[in-house]
Amino acid sequence: MSLMMHHYGLPLSEAMVFGLSGALMFAYLPFVKLGGMPLIAYRSRPRAIIKGLQKNLGIKMKMQTFSHPAEGTKALDSLLEQGKIVGAQTSVFWLPYFPEEMRFHFNAHNLIIYKKEGDEYLISDPVFETPVRCETQALQKARFVKGVMAPKGLLYYPVHVPETINYAVVLPKAIKKNAKAMLKTPVPIAGIRGIRYLAKAIGKLEQKDRRYAKLFLGHIVRMQEEIGTGGAGFRFIYASFLQEAGKLLENPLLGESSEMMTLVGDQWREFALMLAKAIRSKESQTTDFSTLKAKLESVADAEAAVYRKLLEGNLV
Repeated sequence: MSLMMHHYGLPLSEAMVFGLSGALMFAYLPFVKLGGMPLIAYRSRPRAIIKGLQKNLGIKMKMQTFSHPAEGTKALDSLLEQGKIVGAQTSVFWLPYFPEEMRFHFNAHNLIIYKKEGDEYLISDPVFETPVRCETQALQKARFVKGVMAPKGLLYYPVHVPETINYAVVLPKAIKKNAKAMLKTPVPIAGIRGIRYLAKAIGKLEQKDRRYAKLFLGHIVRMQEEIGTGGAGFRFIYASFLQEAGKLLENPLLGESSEMMTLVGDQWREFALMLAKAIRSKESQTTDFSTLKAKLESVADAEAAVYRKLLEGNLV
């Protein structure tokens, strides 16, 4: 979205897009499975990020899904012929430019398609530092894969982008709303309550099969550190957003909150390292699940402190 906004005349950093869309979150969904394990999310779904940015900034996006793959490919080619750059949702597993060891069945991977040459699309993929190429049939398969979060050929691009943003109005509103969502959610699977819920689940692994317990811990690490930017990474991005917002509004409270959120990101990384060591340990009977549970609870405490500071402070 940052790249797309730059292209269409509204220069926004990745951190600013992330923060203004209210994308920071946490959810532990034991009833939604990914590879047989519970879904753990550290930010809103990509489509929710797009919609959040639209609502908060007055951007108007065209979003299209398709019933038939050939129809979706034809629409993409037509947009590229018009000189547009187009966002698309795909499956990681079916993108041939991903190394085999990086492929897995994750259907909410977003990328930008900006040109077609012969039978190949030129793609800006956030995972790679340089542009990549993908053949027509391969991209079509990745766009129309079935399963959880099936993309249905989703394409999106802006049809209206405002020339300026009133940061003094939109920044405090977006920050307060995100902090409230994380701190005061009524459901136990989301926000700070969701982090504590996952901590309890880790504590209960003591009574589970040891092989399952290690698979569960490995799944947490993968969801946090390997899929997309990961849990700690999103906290670092939000810290950058708070820092940028603090400079725009000349508000030192936001700078202080940014530093606190950076430390929260550090704690998430420390937690992941503890999990990795527990997984690698050959002494499976000695895994200290209570210590892992306590560490995650301390992470929840630290993150909650940031949101309380943002809700109680004067952001204007």
